[in-house]
Amino acid sequence: MHIGTIVLVIWLIIGAIAAGQRHEYSSPPKNCNQAATIAVTIVAGPLNYLGVNPKISCHMPQPSK
Repeated sequence: MHIGTIVLVIWLIIGAIAAGQRHEYSSPPKNCNQAATIAVTIVAGPLNYLGVNPKISCHMPQPSK
Protein backbone atom coordinates (compact mmCIF):
# COMPACT_ATOMS: atom_id res chain seq x y z
CA MET A 1 0.00 0.00 0.00
CA HIS A 2 1.32 3.45 -0.84
CA ILE A 3 1.91 6.01 1.88
CA GLY A 4 -0.39 8.49 0.09
CA THR A 5 -3.28 6.02 0.23
CA ILE A 6 -2.74 5.48 3.95
CA VAL A 7 -2.62 9.23 4.60
CA LEU A 8 -5.82 9.77 2.56
CA VAL A 9 -7.70 7.04 4.44
CA ILE A 10 -6.58 8.41 7.83
CA TRP A 11 -7.54 11.96 6.69
CA LEU A 12 -11.07 10.83 5.76
CA ILE A 13 -11.48 8.82 8.97
CA ILE A 14 -10.57 11.91 11.02
CA GLY A 15 -13.11 13.91 9.01
CA ALA A 16 -15.80 11.31 9.63
CA ILE A 17 -15.06 11.42 13.36
CA ALA A 18 -15.28 15.23 13.32
CA ALA A 19 -18.67 15.07 11.56
CA GLY A 20 -19.87 12.63 14.22
CA GLN A 21 -18.72 14.94 17.00
CA ARG A 22 -20.73 17.74 15.41
CA HIS A 23 -23.80 15.46 15.47
CA GLU A 24 -24.16 15.57 11.70
CA TYR A 25 -25.21 11.91 11.66
CA SER A 26 -28.03 12.38 14.20
CA SER A 27 -30.69 12.34 11.47
CA PRO A 28 -30.70 11.62 7.74
CA PRO A 29 -29.99 14.67 5.58
CA LYS A 30 -33.26 16.42 4.75
CA ASN A 31 -31.91 18.58 1.95
CA CYS A 32 -28.95 19.30 -0.27
CA ASN A 33 -27.40 21.69 2.27
CA GLN A 34 -27.14 19.08 5.01
CA ALA A 35 -25.76 16.37 2.71
CA ALA A 36 -23.17 18.71 1.22
CA THR A 37 -22.09 19.98 4.65
CA ILE A 38 -21.54 16.42 5.88
CA ALA A 39 -19.47 15.61 2.79
CA VAL A 40 -17.33 18.75 3.08
CA THR A 41 -16.78 18.17 6.80
CA ILE A 42 -15.46 14.69 6.04
CA VAL A 43 -13.23 15.95 3.21
CA ALA A 44 -11.85 18.75 5.43
CA GLY A 45 -10.53 16.03 7.76
CA PRO A 46 -8.15 17.29 10.46
CA LEU A 47 -8.72 20.91 9.44
CA ASN A 48 -11.97 20.70 11.41
CA TYR A 49 -9.87 20.68 14.58
CA LEU A 50 -8.02 23.82 13.48
CA GLY A 51 -11.21 25.89 13.39
CA VAL A 52 -12.53 25.13 9.91
CA ASN A 53 -16.31 24.92 10.05
CA PRO A 54 -17.47 24.12 6.51
CA LYS A 55 -21.07 24.94 5.62
CA ILE A 56 -22.44 24.50 2.13
CA SER A 57 -25.50 26.16 0.69
CA CYS A 58 -26.94 24.67 -2.47
CA HIS A 59 -30.16 25.14 -4.33
CA MET A 60 -32.00 22.41 -6.17
CA PRO A 61 -33.76 23.40 -9.39
CA GLN A 62 -37.52 23.70 -9.05
CA PRO A 63 -39.74 21.75 -11.41
CA SER A 64 -41.33 23.81 -14.15
CA LYS A 65 -45.07 24.36 -14.15
